[in-house]
Amino acid sequence: MSSPETPLIVAIGNPLLDIQVNPQQGPEYLKKYELKSNDAILAEEKHMPIYDDIVANADVTYVAGGAAQNSARAASYVLPPKSVAYIGSVGDDDLKNTLEKVNESEGVISAYQVQPAPARTGACAVILSGHDRSLCTTLRAAEMFTPSHLSEPQVAKYIADAKFFYIGGFFLTHGVESALEVAKSASSRGKTVVLNLSAPFIPQFFKVQLEELLPHVDILIGNESEAAAYAEAAGMGSAPLTQVATTLAASSKSNASRPRLVIITQGADSTLVASSSASASAGNLKPEDENPKTYPVSKLSDDQIVDTNGAGDMFAGGFLGALALGKSLDECIETGHKLGQLCVGQVGPKLPYPKVSVL
Repeated sequence: MSSPETPLIVAIGNPLLDIQVNPQQGPEYLKKYELKSNDAILAEEKHMPIYDDIVANADVTYVAGGAAQNSARAASYVLPPKSVAYIGSVGDDDLKNTLEKVNESEGVISAYQVQPAPARTGACAVILSGHDRSLCTTLRAAEMFTPSHLSEPQVAKYIADAKFFYIGGFFLTHGVESALEVAKSASSRGKTVVLNLSAPFIPQFFKVQLEELLPHVDILIGNESEAAAYAEAAGMGSAPLTQVATTLAASSKSNASRPRLVIITQGADSTLVASSSASASAGNLKPEDENPKTYPVSKLSDDQIVDTNGAGDMFAGGFLGALALGKSLDECIETGHKLGQLCVGQVGPKLPYPKVSVL
């Protein structure tokens, strides 16, 4: 199906190494650094000491992270090796080496733009408390990404050959020019562009960038908090999720012949899927389906939930991997649910190996 030279999927985002604090110590760090228990933010000046602090004083676990990179690894979980290429910017350091090794072991091609010293690879402090997680990110080299990397011969070939493109919403904080270049090119060639909202602050504070990119997006993924943030930013107030999903699905599209799909996850609650068209087509709702359509999530007991960090990323990657295999919408959603549930049984945003069959 795929070879190292012709990945099916190209993902683009901010490569990070997650530094994860165990749940017993999490609440003290939430209080110390004024963090919310279920949130994702870019670090401000007052947060910068947290990275050295938790390494020196907390029980931490290091996990390969970055939302889009997590999703790339999840897509690879259901595809043959080398079916997914991941683009992002890193420092020339040990953190970069760690991320490359994880990607290689999980079949993902690392197509990094490497920044010379003193640039450092980005990091994310992951503060766990109960079943919640708080993400505090310092982008470092990740926000040094430049559009010129897209023209590097090997990277350009990956982009030319791929059929599916995945863009992490966090990338819009600094890389909208590159995201637009990838999305416009893919859309004009009839390829599928998937965007993840990633965090509530993206539609809140990067609404202009989001609205620039949205017309070129075929599939939009977000959770209930991100959808609510979009509704507030778009002047919809506290509109119900069904209205938010259908509004996003119906918004303007550069390639109007391809329907837009909007997927809103709600953790352990049902996933909502809206389409701009009820016509039957690949990856779209069937005419007989409700629109929006609700997909229930199998329940897990508390003792089956170890860590929720990365579960949404794994859902997105599982969905994308199944889509690349030509599976139906129902199968794609179910694959996403299965990978999300496999993830919450692990420490950090990862999946169990040897692989568990999910298709």
